[in-house]
Amino acid sequence: MNLWLMLQGFGLGASMIIPISAQNAYVLNQGIKRHHHLTTATICSMLDIVFISLGIFGGGALLSQNEVLLMLVTIGGIAFLCFYGSLSLKSALTPQQDETKSKQTQRGKRAVILGALAVTVLNPHLYLDTVVILGSIGGQFSGQDRIAFAIGTMMASLVWFFSLSIGAAKLGPTLSQPKVKQGIDILVALMMFVIALMLAKELYNQVV
Repeated sequence: MNLWLMLQGFGLGASMIIPISAQNAYVLNQGIKRHHHLTTATICSMLDIVFISLGIFGGGALLSQNEVLLMLVTIGGIAFLCFYGSLSLKSALTPQQDETKSKQTQRGKRAVILGALAVTVLNPHLYLDTVVILGSIGGQFSGQDRIAFAIGTMMASLVWFFSLSIGAAKLGPTLSQPKVKQGIDILVALMMFVIALMLAKELYNQVV
């Protein structure tokens, strides 16, 4: 198997995944709370792998031509980003209280899983980056070379999300201090609103 192509795939995959996004913010927050953070990292990375596979092994061109599907995903993404941003802003403006593990557990793993699914599936940039862009590049290769490139990009997703999740959990006691957490919540809220605005502008340009 071509190691160089695998490294190329890893580097390109990392360049698509690492830039700040709704996915990263969600994984970071769950890591800080140590609330099913490994489950969150697993879901995000596994979904990335599914979409990377879809793009590299033939689905990129099909999705890029489906404007209606991309438009629906964009609308859903805008709605979710605004909702999640509002929750983060509310958390930042609400007086900080100690959150016990029992309260966290009451929220359940189901809510965490649904959140991870939402920030991944309702993210139009995910489809453009992993399916369309990585798919078009990976589709240029054939046989073992294509597999090597795909493995590299998939490894980038696994390494990044688990590193982010575990790193946030390790730094949890520091990052969960009231002032620090408030600052993170404000940054996350601003990030969500900015991404939502960018998506809204893209959608407007497509419609007009």
